[in-house]
Amino acid sequence: MMKWLKWLGLPAGIAVLIALALHGGVGDVLHAIRSAGFALLWLVPLHALPLLLDAQAWWVLLGKRVSLAYLWWVATVREAVSRLLPVASIGGEIVGVRLARWRLDDTGVVAASVIVEVLVTLAVQYVFAALGLVLIVAQTGHDDLLVTIGAALLLSVPLPVVVFVLLRRGGLFHAIERWCARLPVSAHWDVGRIGGARLDAAIDALLREPPLLLRAFIWQFAGYAVGASEVYLALWMLGHPVSPGGALAVEALTQAARHAAFFVPSGVGVQEAVVVLLARMFGVDEQTALSLALVKRMREVVFGCLALASWQAAELVRNRRGAWHKDAVLQPAEHAARRRGDAAGRRRSR
Repeated sequence: MMKWLKWLGLPAGIAVLIALALHGGVGDVLHAIRSAGFALLWLVPLHALPLLLDAQAWWVLLGKRVSLAYLWWVATVREAVSRLLPVASIGGEIVGVRLARWRLDDTGVVAASVIVEVLVTLAVQYVFAALGLVLIVAQTGHDDLLVTIGAALLLSVPLPVVVFVLLRRGGLFHAIERWCARLPVSAHWDVGRIGGARLDAAIDALLREPPLLLRAFIWQFAGYAVGASEVYLALWMLGHPVSPGGALAVEALTQAARHAAFFVPSGVGVQEAVVVLLARMFGVDEQTALSLALVKRMREVVFGCLALASWQAAELVRNRRGAWHKDAVLQPAEHAARRRGDAAGRRRSR
């Protein structure tokens, strides 16, 4: 089902993007971006700040056992994988577990921190979206939007609540492990390596610490709020500034729509349509609103590609070091075996 949604969502998103470009006027949009000039490139390094705050939340959940700088780098890779690759927004978490294990070789603890962090992120997204909705209603007076989006948020609440309850009760991953063990192909999967009971225990240990979860929530929420500066600065550079509240509202509901449409690869078309719609509510003309959407997309691609390139470089260096270490271990053993073989040959010749 997800595969079909992905392949249907991509052409639909591209069609929406093309329609927006044709309706907004490609020439006018490009002129607005050219007028802003190279100053827009400052948005690329600016994005490192909200990711640093997000990494701070993960650092807290990991008990500060891995350096914050390293987790920040992993956070950039996680975001790039989830946003630029067709992995339904979950591949970044899998990659994050792999990279974090390079510094903390405890799969249960690392995986538990990522799972709990995702739960915290869901809570942050709901609160952030609700704040953005209130700001839109307060500043634009679109009461109908309050009813529509508010109802959508309320209808989607039960799913994360059910997940939280299941995790809080414990035994979820151990039950999944036992169920997988009964499958005919379980011998090929080596499900015994999952460590479901240990993962459940690590998750339960984190969920039993409300102050810890609150600190992670605050750091993540701060990251989301700082991320709204991208909208504020981009519109200012494009010559159509909005209030900080307006920028925060646009960012909040754009993030909400992006995560709701996770089945559309990279949110193509969805993100642009929502940005244009929300920016127009704050008095931004259509060409500038579409320019903002394209600037956000370009920043995402540039920042994400740099993160993916750094990940591949790190993998290459690690593989070469592993091969060098393997050779360093095997070569003395091979030389010893060769010397023993030569000695045995001399004894036979005598």
